[in-house]
Amino acid sequence: MKITVVGTGYVGLVTGVCLAYKGHHVICIDKKKDIVEKINNMEVPIYEPGLDKLLKEVIASGRLKAATELGKSVAESEVSIIAVGTPFKGDEIDLTYIKAATKEIGTALKERDKYHVVCVKSTVIPTTTDTLVKNYLEDSSGKKLGEDIGLAMNPEFLREGKAMEDFMNPDRIVIGAYDKNSFSIMEKVYKDYFKAPIIRCNLRTAEMIKYTANALLATLISYSNEVATICEKTGEIDVKEVLEGVVLDKRFNPRVNGKLVNPEMNKYLQAGCGFGGSCFPKDVKALISYSIAKEHIPRIIDSTIEVNKEQPLRIISRLEDSVGTLEGKKVAVLGLAFKPETDDVRESPSIAIIKELLEKKARVHGVDPKAMDNMKKIIPPDNSLTYSTEYKSALEDADAVILVTSWPDFVQIPPEDFIRLMKKPLVVDGRRVFDKARLKAKGIRYIGVGLAY
Repeated sequence: MKITVVGTGYVGLVTGVCLAYKGHHVICIDKKKDIVEKINNMEVPIYEPGLDKLLKEVIASGRLKAATELGKSVAESEVSIIAVGTPFKGDEIDLTYIKAATKEIGTALKERDKYHVVCVKSTVIPTTTDTLVKNYLEDSSGKKLGEDIGLAMNPEFLREGKAMEDFMNPDRIVIGAYDKNSFSIMEKVYKDYFKAPIIRCNLRTAEMIKYTANALLATLISYSNEVATICEKTGEIDVKEVLEGVVLDKRFNPRVNGKLVNPEMNKYLQAGCGFGGSCFPKDVKALISYSIAKEHIPRIIDSTIEVNKEQPLRIISRLEDSVGTLEGKKVAVLGLAFKPETDDVRESPSIAIIKELLEKKARVHGVDPKAMDNMKKIIPPDNSLTYSTEYKSALEDADAVILVTSWPDFVQIPPEDFIRLMKKPLVVDGRRVFDKARLKAKGIRYIGVGLAY
């Protein structure tokens, strides 16, 4: 099939590359000429493991190319996939890019005679596709849905850092369709290429599935952090041991042929310094805002965000309890990206942690192998803040180190490096990945989330 993908961010570019790899002919649209040139020159504008290799392959094969002009691409394709950003601004989701993309696609469809399906892959609140997108599409094209054009909502479930794996091996494919024809065409995009159950539903249900999935996973994280705080206040309880005991319940961890399955979802029942990224914070806030607009206060989901806001600050508070004032002290922050294997710093706990440290007049050295440049755009370096891609310079003469992102290089730091490089080694484990017994045995002071001093 010939497919147009509008937007070349994490979702758009991964979608375009993977569909091209499976055999479709794809044109990725972006308004920024430099991004388009990079893609056509086989350069990846974002960091995502495995994406660079597949991009080179599909560009070389001629099955994928990038362009700035949307009209010609839409006129020649059977499906247009909208994968633009939907940031959360103020107190609601910002649909500016959705409106612009829909209007431009509709205008391009004015002179087209063949049936064409417009598919929303961007995360949008329920009722967006069947009202706003539908209206913009019909008004700009002069055509009627179900007669001349189709409409679908196909949410993505991609984890940054594992997006290629998730797209190629999906758990499920959700297709919300306006009518049978829309579903039939969208089914062809996936049916013969991906082995996964296809869920057919209406547009609003597809939108809600996406929000519900992200809100649930975010809630598991905040729940774990709430329990961690109780453990810290009680003493002689390690939240890591508590949660490990909980997930052995067969309802969380069924046994198949006598072996534990240990589902991926259990990884979200782990305490840490909070969640971040382009999805969880934005999507949960959007769901809260939408719910309030519908005159319902979502108490559990609202608390998920509140706990997450507090968690990075609790890290700093516990550090202060241990060392006293932070003024003039050097603190190494290991990890700037919101998770390993990505350069995405959006809503990363490291932002709140660094800002709070600077507010306390500490000297901060942030480290990340991939996300340093992106963080510099949010918090520029100055006399009190420096960045690097390797940890040793950050540890040198540091009073404390805070692990924020569990990059393998950080998790595997030998205790001897803490001892040799730091003043009086103090490790704040914001992800509970270090061996606390090993560090303590070496004389290193250790603070872990969900663990009393």
